[in-house]
Amino acid sequence: MTAGAPPLGPAAALGPPGAAPPVGLYIHIPFCLSVCPYCDFVVYGGTAARGTGSRVPAFLQALHAELDLRADALDGRWPARAPLDSVYLGGGTPSLLSAGAVAGLLAHVERRFGLTAAAEITLEANPGAEDRGDLAGFAAAGVTRASFGVQSLDAAELRTLGRRHRPDDVAAAVEAARQGGIESINLDLLYDIPGGNLERWGASLDAALALEPDHLSLYALTLDDPEAEGLAGPDGDHLPVSSGARRWRVRVRARQDDDSAADQYRLAVDRLAAAGFRGYEISNWARPGHESRHNLVYWQRRPHEAAGPGAHAFDGANRRWNAARLDRYVAALLPERGQAGLPPGGSDRVDAEGAAAEAVILALRTDAGVPATAGQRAPLAAHVEWAIGSGLLARTVDDRLVLTTTGRLLSNELFARLL
Repeated sequence: MTAGAPPLGPAAALGPPGAAPPVGLYIHIPFCLSVCPYCDFVVYGGTAARGTGSRVPAFLQALHAELDLRADALDGRWPARAPLDSVYLGGGTPSLLSAGAVAGLLAHVERRFGLTAAAEITLEANPGAEDRGDLAGFAAAGVTRASFGVQSLDAAELRTLGRRHRPDDVAAAVEAARQGGIESINLDLLYDIPGGNLERWGASLDAALALEPDHLSLYALTLDDPEAEGLAGPDGDHLPVSSGARRWRVRVRARQDDDSAADQYRLAVDRLAAAGFRGYEISNWARPGHESRHNLVYWQRRPHEAAGPGAHAFDGANRRWNAARLDRYVAALLPERGQAGLPPGGSDRVDAEGAAAEAVILALRTDAGVPATAGQRAPLAAHVEWAIGSGLLARTVDDRLVLTTTGRLLSNELFARLL
């Protein structure tokens, strides 16, 4: 959350809201110079991202067309809707775009969706010299927050992960963002990296803190299989995993350790608290006033629009996604004949029972938790005593139920029961 933003409110109401216009917009930019073997995001690398075979120009043209179609649909439902409070350019590596392209996207968003005067505008970037882009130009275009995909500040771990940058690149990227005028900086880090240990993780944390970021996102290295989960079909929101990445994941998964991961998480909780960071969500810590306003839209279950391959939207009652395949995305929006149409994808309507479970789960991910009275209602009621007795939930002095550190580590067990 940038300076001057409104204070954080409590988590979303614990009930099934009706459809409402979006308060935030996610735009997916699906290009990287190379694709990391652990990455499950919708990403196209190599010549698709840069050079004479680049697919970026056609994608940008299609993206602008989708923004117009999405805005037209919203105008039909809510002609007098309020302007957006956040825009998030995610990827992929959005910093591969020129500053002019980013400025054009944000001008289009402001024209068709509206932006509040203090809107938070986040752009994801890789810290390498070839990847970080024109950070001063992005700030001039309206970006207020940069999120760098650091993953580690240990050179050996970066090689293990297949990352392009080196630890020194991170300091240079942060300095360039500060000098360029970007107001808030996040660093993404991974733990439970094979070959890592508590000492190396602590050193990475200390190196990150020495750069004085405003926000840290810490994620366990997870190696899912989108194809096995049925997410990589023609209308799915994931791409198939390459054979090389699949072999890498098999090797790496065998070297991961749950106990070591838990120790690393606990170390981060203590070290970041001592450094003045608030752990406001299971995987996210911020200095006061720098919480990610856009991501809070998700955790507070508020409506958000989305554009780009694999992007997900929610109107308060329905979840919608675009298919991941770039060729189908472009073909729908830039047809050789006929009128442009929305890209392929899918949607699900959330029923009252599902909405209640979602609201509790998302609220419990944050340090706001849920009112203690929510523990007397489904779906939480049947599990509160077990969760408190197991040390997963605690009651605060202001009579709310929140996850303990142990609860955060074992949250999936509780959430599975709620579902």
